Amino acid sequence: MLAKIFSGATLGLDSILVTVEVDVVSQGLPSFTIVGLPDKAVEEAKERVRSAIKNSGGEFPTHRITVNLAPADLPKEGPAYDLPIALGLLIAAGELKADLSDALVLGELSLDGSLRHTNGVLPMALLAKSKKLKRIFLPEINAKEAAIVRRIKIYPVFSLQELFNHLTGIGEIKIQPHTNYQSLVADYQAEFDMAEIKGQEHAKRALEITAAGGHNAFMRGVPGAGKTMLARALPGILPDLTEEEALQVTKIYSITGNLPPGDSVIKYRPFRSPHHTTSRIGLIGGGSHPMPGEISLAHRGVLFLDEFPEFPRSVLEALRQPTEDGVVTISRAAGSITYPAKFILVAAANPCPCGYLGDEKHQCRCLPGQIIRYQKRLSGPILDRIDLHIEVPAVKIEKLTDQGIVGEESSSIRKRVQKARDIQRKRLAKTNLTCNAEMQTSQVKEFCPLDQSSLNLLRQAVSQMNLSARGFYRVIKVARTIADLAQEEKISVAHLAEALQYRLRHQDV
Repeated sequence: MLAKIFSGATLGLDSILVTVEVDVVSQGLPSFTIVGLPDKAVEEAKERVRSAIKNSGGEFPTHRITVNLAPADLPKEGPAYDLPIALGLLIAAGELKADLSDALVLGELSLDGSLRHTNGVLPMALLAKSKKLKRIFLPEINAKEAAIVRRIKIYPVFSLQELFNHLTGIGEIKIQPHTNYQSLVADYQAEFDMAEIKGQEHAKRALEITAAGGHNAFMRGVPGAGKTMLARALPGILPDLTEEEALQVTKIYSITGNLPPGDSVIKYRPFRSPHHTTSRIGLIGGGSHPMPGEISLAHRGVLFLDEFPEFPRSVLEALRQPTEDGVVTISRAAGSITYPAKFILVAAANPCPCGYLGDEKHQCRCLPGQIIRYQKRLSGPILDRIDLHIEVPAVKIEKLTDQGIVGEESSSIRKRVQKARDIQRKRLAKTNLTCNAEMQTSQVKEFCPLDQSSLNLLRQAVSQMNLSARGFYRVIKVARTIADLAQEEKISVAHLAEALQYRLRHQDV
């Protein structure tokens, strides 16, 4: 007898419908074969399914069993096919009578028949919705993750026996209530509040512009000046994730297994801080079975690279294309996969190997050649792609010990940032862009008109600061963000002058 169960395979961030065909034939010697390009985890499903059926009180058929995972030319990975294979076996063997033509089934089985946490559930739920399936049976621990998808019935399954009882009418599995995204959103509590950081008003202002426009930033300063604290305080002033952005981020975390068990959706903008020993694959993504890297895990959030020059040159150069395009394409002989990578790059570095070049209290111990080699680890093209270059000097003892000085809290800064982002979304409503940093040259010309005095200032800046064409347009985008923070419709000379303060001079590269 033949049984067909619908399941899914993850390809990049999307899922493809997979039909699990199970055929049980009484003629011939007993065997259990899985075809359809299964990997090792899918091959081992034979033993998990066998034990799960027996330990759930069922009888495993002692016949010739063939399982086909169609389409056959698509590689199948992971243990999510355990449950559909088990159900197909029970139906094909005549132990279960059920119509699952409108359902999508997935889940990893334990030997006792219970279901374990499975990666990639959100893309599967979106697949079921797009294919107009009415039901989805999945592990109970993943139910909240799928419940964010509307107009589909989510059945949280604890064990194979529970699902068997539900399909035969002996018991009932209650449908998981759908989750409203707005009910999950809460104020993000960053590791550090801007008010806790003494001094560094110039750096705080620059990070406010960074958050408001989604710009990249590079902080350079002596050790202990507060670069790391400033970076870790940045998530506290970022605007809220929209529901569409939250679903994009959650899909990435779901397929990589980084979504905390029991959570439904990523509610806050990610903050990723990989160590400088991270490999190119770890940062960009890839592997024999391509998976997202740190830049995709930081999608719609912050990627903080501390000790920026200590990263291998090849790793840093690999950041060029993603910072420009907002996506990263991983190509292999079998095909290519594209992952989103729209992140805010925040980098930090010391001015020299010992860290005290230009410090008033400490003498630099580095030789001129060492300083040049250290600074040349960062190529011009990488630095040119960073919008704001921030000098972070050592904090004076007077500011550290003055208990009367209280800085502005992150919550109040965040309100200004949110207003600026709302202005940008309204302006860019007819495009697929969300912030100023994402604008291309055509959008800059359309949305950032300049008067004659502003153009004259830019002409002088290009000549004196040796700005590249990329730097020219990035200055305008930063000025547009500064104007949005001031809630002014037009870019003025003052906005451009402030934007130019954050631009790296060509001779300093």
